[in-house]
Amino acid sequence: MNGFGYLRPGSLQEAVEAYAAHPGARYLAGGTNLVDLMKLGVERPALLIDVGRLPLGTIEELPDGSLRVGATVRNSDLAADPRVRDRYPVLSQALLSGASGQLRNAATTGGNLLQRTRCPYFQDLDKPCNKREPGSGCGAREGVHRDHAVLGHSEHCIATNPSDMAVALAALDAQVELYGTEGARRLPAAEFHRLPGEHPDRDTWISPGELITGVLLPAAAAGVPSAYRKARDRASYAFALASVAVVLRVADGVVDHAGIAFGGLAHRPWRARHTELALLGAPATPEAFEGAVALELAHAEPLRDNAYKVPLARNLALDVLNRLAPAPAVA
Repeated sequence: MNGFGYLRPGSLQEAVEAYAAHPGARYLAGGTNLVDLMKLGVERPALLIDVGRLPLGTIEELPDGSLRVGATVRNSDLAADPRVRDRYPVLSQALLSGASGQLRNAATTGGNLLQRTRCPYFQDLDKPCNKREPGSGCGAREGVHRDHAVLGHSEHCIATNPSDMAVALAALDAQVELYGTEGARRLPAAEFHRLPGEHPDRDTWISPGELITGVLLPAAAAGVPSAYRKARDRASYAFALASVAVVLRVADGVVDHAGIAFGGLAHRPWRARHTELALLGAPATPEAFEGAVALELAHAEPLRDNAYKVPLARNLALDVLNRLAPAPAVA
């Protein structure tokens, strides 16, 4: 590991000012991804700014019924919170599927959103990777890419986003709260991560030096039936080959709200807008679900070794939609 400086700021303002004053700085909270990348030599920060002790570790209920989750709330605490389990089960389920208990006890909400791809070409300094070294090429395109993207990829990068939590947040219409030298702002969780395009080294739309301060879970999604399902190579502690988060409200047999996001298929959680639009006002039937999901996955562009992801994602989505839909009334 290379040498680096360490700073424990006493406030948000001190943290963002320190970042601005030190090119090459990185924020540190749980460190479950950043420290691993430092050991591999992928990340070489000149300064670590430890934000883990800033007052961002609580889950607060707001007057309108929404929940604000602080950026340093641990994944295990968020998954176990009774309000989250009761009102936003899709989020609790996604978190519990994401890692071992030991990692969830250390990992934070903000850090989970900022974790980087597990593409082996990104993690291996001897392999070409445009995400790690722009202009060096994408070794995965002609190499081993069974786990890689089938939606929204580019010639420069086919990596996938590894977060389970982010997929649930996208389906819930959550907001990510940020703070930087220009003040505070929010981004929709579904738009927080970027597609690779020509700049795969840029994972998110965060401005340099901005710090995640929290996530806002909207009151509108509270109590709406929701669920998360994930397919992986082994029963636990593995990243998604494909996953789906669904928030589905049905009234009188008709869909009046659908929030659907796929994981493991793209460089960011993939919000299934075509499916959602097709379902709005449609009957909550297996036939309608099948047609709507097919509209989304028709945009997939699988590579040589990962075409299996398309039917896998389809089957996951149909399973969750059919389980969430109320049973038809018996005449």
